[in-house]
Amino acid sequence: MPEAKLTIGHIARSAGVHIETVRYYQRRGLVSLPPKRVRGFRYYTPAAASRVRFIKRAQSLGMSLKEVQRLLKLDSKGACKESRSLAAEKLALVESKLVDLAKLRDVLKGLVAACDQPHGPSCPIIEQLEGDFV
Repeated sequence: MPEAKLTIGHIARSAGVHIETVRYYQRRGLVSLPPKRVRGFRYYTPAAASRVRFIKRAQSLGMSLKEVQRLLKLDSKGACKESRSLAAEKLALVESKLVDLAKLRDVLKGLVAACDQPHGPSCPIIEQLEGDFV
């Protein structure tokens, strides 16, 4: 059975990225660069398309490209401990950000409420931002 002839455009579209993103991944060593064929075309394998989709899914979970490289180096059979550890680190970071966002939400709610109340000629939001309110 002949191997699929996927161009860089096919790879990019299948992952929902731009061609330059695929090239960037190649420069970073995340996706291998196939040899040029006749007339200068490079044909990619379905595995390359799968790899680009893997990278994008990992990034959507907040993984940096450095962390994605770590994941790609793992063998899927024995990788659960290390990949779990990486996911747990990301979860802790998200939880921390959620706490910070909840504090920010509360401060902003207070500022909006202050503006909704009767007040003098100056804006309570501006006054509070000029002073110490946090």
